[in-house]
Amino acid sequence: MRRDILDLRAFYASDLGRTARAMIGRKLTEAWGEGGGLDILGLGYSTPYLGGFRDKARRVIAAMPAQQGVEIWPGTGGGLTSLVHEEALPFQNALFDRILLIHALEESPDPLALLREVWRVMAPSGRVIVAVAARDGLWANAEQTPFGHGRPYSRRQLAQLIGEAEFEPVGYTRALYAPPISWLTGQAETFEQAGSRLWPRFSGVVLIEAVKQTYAIKARPQRARSRVVRPVMAPVPATRETPVRNPRPGSVVS
Repeated sequence: MRRDILDLRAFYASDLGRTARAMIGRKLTEAWGEGGGLDILGLGYSTPYLGGFRDKARRVIAAMPAQQGVEIWPGTGGGLTSLVHEEALPFQNALFDRILLIHALEESPDPLALLREVWRVMAPSGRVIVAVAARDGLWANAEQTPFGHGRPYSRRQLAQLIGEAEFEPVGYTRALYAPPISWLTGQAETFEQAGSRLWPRFSGVVLIEAVKQTYAIKARPQRARSRVVRPVMAPVPATRETPVRNPRPGSVVS
C-alpha cells in the first residue's frame, strides 16, 4: 500500500523533508546539471526534486501512481503532473532523456514491471536515477518519513533489480546521513560530509544511475513490447496547488 499524497506533501513541508530534498537534490544536480534541453520524467513522488530542472529542461513531467494520488504541480502556470498506472505509463516509447524514480520502487507491487515500463519510455541514450531507502540506514526505520515504508534495498539488491530490467548501472552514490530527527536537521551538512567518509554504508538513501541496454530487447516480456498508450502531454493552466486523489489515470492534472 502506497503512502497517501497528503502524507508525502506534509513530510516535504517539514524540517526532515527539507533536509531530504536538499541532500538528495544535490546528488541529482551533480549527475544531470540543470537538465538543459532534456525531456525529464519523475516517477513516484518526485515534485520536490524536479523544480530545479524546469527552467532549462525542454519538458518536465511528474507521474504519480494511482494508489498514491496526485497533486497539482507547479502552483502556477500549466499543470505538469499525471496520475498513472505504474505498469502502463501513458507515454510513447523512447520519449524521455532522463527519468528519476523516488518513492517509487519501495512500495510498488511489482518493481520489475515498473522498471521495464521505465525502460520502454526512456530514449536509447537516456539515463535513469533510482533512489531508494537504504536497508542499513536509519531512515528505513523512521516510519514518520516515506523512507520508512515499503521495502528498503541494499546497493547489491538494487543493482540486481535494475539489471533484471535491462538497465546497466553506470554510477552509484549515497545521501542522507543525518539521523531522521527534527532537531538535528540544522547539522545535516556536517553529517553529510562526515558520513560519506567515516560510515558510507549507513546512509539513508542509495542512488544508482543506469543506462538502457538496447541489445537486450529480445528478453522483454510481450506485455511491455506490445502496449501502445496514447501520451497525454498537454497540461492546462493550474490555479491552485491542491492534492487530487482520484482523477482518471493517465490524465494530466490541472
